[in-house]
Amino acid sequence: MESKVMKAVTWRLMPFLVLLYLVAYVDRSNVGFAKLTLQDELGLSNAAFTFGQVAFFVAYAVFEVPSNVYLERFGARRWFTRIMISWGLVTVLTMLVVNSWQFYLARFLLGVAEAGFYPGVLYYLTKWYPYRYRARVVGWFMMAQPLAFIIGNPFMGWLDGLHGTFGLDGWQWIFVATGAPAILLGFVTLWLLPDGPGSVRWLGSEARTWLTAELTREADELGEDHGSPLRALRDRRVVWMSLFFLCYPIGAYGLSFWLPTIVDGFGGLSSTATGFVTAIPYVFVALGLWVVPKLADRSGSRYPWIAGMSALGAVGLAASALVDSHVLQIALMSAAALGIYSAQPVMWSLPSRFLTGVQAASGIAMINAVGNLGGGFGPMGIGAIVDRTGSPQSGLWFLVAAMAVAAVGTIGIRRVVERHRDLEPLADERTASGASV
Repeated sequence: MESKVMKAVTWRLMPFLVLLYLVAYVDRSNVGFAKLTLQDELGLSNAAFTFGQVAFFVAYAVFEVPSNVYLERFGARRWFTRIMISWGLVTVLTMLVVNSWQFYLARFLLGVAEAGFYPGVLYYLTKWYPYRYRARVVGWFMMAQPLAFIIGNPFMGWLDGLHGTFGLDGWQWIFVATGAPAILLGFVTLWLLPDGPGSVRWLGSEARTWLTAELTREADELGEDHGSPLRALRDRRVVWMSLFFLCYPIGAYGLSFWLPTIVDGFGGLSSTATGFVTAIPYVFVALGLWVVPKLADRSGSRYPWIAGMSALGAVGLAASALVDSHVLQIALMSAAALGIYSAQPVMWSLPSRFLTGVQAASGIAMINAVGNLGGGFGPMGIGAIVDRTGSPQSGLWFLVAAMAVAAVGTIGIRRVVERHRDLEPLADERTASGASV
């Protein structure tokens, strides 16, 4: 029964959720490619341009918790539809910016529109998957991130080469072509995505009964009730995990935002070739997201995997900043990207062991909101260093520091979380059928 139900849920939900997140991540990262021409047109320094990233993530952070609370109120189907259509419209309209303030406003509005999607899906998955599956399913969901770069970077490089077609600049083509799919998929979401397992027809009554009972049993075992969404935000574990997660967006977004600039600095590459080269690290990220969460689930011990992958990210970035060979730089940044990304789904399996219901919605949103501020400060920190040194590679040291803090900080996170609840025996609950999904 378990194997049958979990496979049915996975095949029905995960491909579509991955597609939605792929489009979201392209719309979030397209500014890295648009930067190659838009920055000169607006006359901005590196630090000033990356302030647009800060504007996006500040808005994203402020509106994430309310968005997830409304997700619980209105249901995933309606709320995800609203999110997708609004962020698609903002992305398309970014083609109209003509000065720095309009650019900052467009990035801020994109953060407002998209706020709640990623943590909303993380919360949505807790309505379908028992704990023993969550690291791997978050890893599968995060597979959209490397796919966004593998598919999106060559595509955006090609779009940037359309400069002058129908009177539009290359960066304008990037925003139009990456925003339109979100609008179309928003309407598909309204029709296709179920709110929860309670009434879906593709699960039989026996399967629905088993899944509902299993999720209810786990919630009862937790035995925690913060009383209201706002009280969950004061939980010490939520606060510390928010600060801990801050390291990963610094590393991930800092690398993705500046990688096109670093590769463009190699010289002699067209926009399309730059897109293909910058996609290489994310092939390894996809491999890591497929393998590492599954190994962590099966081992029953999350923390060594979180620390080890974070350390790989720090070492890979540090080494890439020290070598001169372009081929070796790409290889080392590929290893670093694998570590940075594959640690995250393992980390995201922890909050659902002490948060349930609407408290999980607000708590997960809080962790993601505070952490994703690093998505703005990572690129901005690199930008400030690059402006001072003139070398994009030198800015990687800012990311090295963030990932080193994550590797060492895993020890503290384990103490904070397990002081209240021993997670590892629960994490070790798994079945042969569960391991096969």
